Amino acid sequence: MINHFNVRVYGLLFNNNDELLVADEYCVGQFMTKFPGGGLEFGEGLIDGLKREFMEELGIEINDAQHFYTTDFFQVSAFKPTGQLISVYYKVRSLVEDNISVVNEPFEGLKQIEDSQVFRWIKLQELTPSQLTWPVDKHVVNLLKT
Repeated sequence: MINHFNVRVYGLLFNNNDELLVADEYCVGQFMTKFPGGGLEFGEGLIDGLKREFMEELGIEINDAQHFYTTDFFQVSAFKPTGQLISVYYKVRSLVEDNISVVNEPFEGLKQIEDSQVFRWIKLQELTPSQLTWPVDKHVVNLLKT
């Protein structure tokens, strides 16, 4: 029985080379690739949660958040099987994208330490759903490419 909602918010940050930022993470005992962002905390709105996540994960401020997609199909939460996942995606901008520390290869230098992460740019034309871990992220990749 589904008894709660898990609301997550993600940012789609492009650079001037038509590359999209992704996060490679080690979390809950597994490696994963996803878009930057995470869970909404009680009492915060979507944009505030997204800004907090980008500051926590990347140390950068984002602006100009434009809604791109909200989950429109049923998705069970991967980590809480009694919950339904609601994911909201925004195209975002940052004036300091050059300040983001990135790697060139998936999981490059990433240690098996809980909540560790690295970031990298992927050219949109080379991005495929199989490069991301989660079903909703895969769906978003398909939407970005249409």
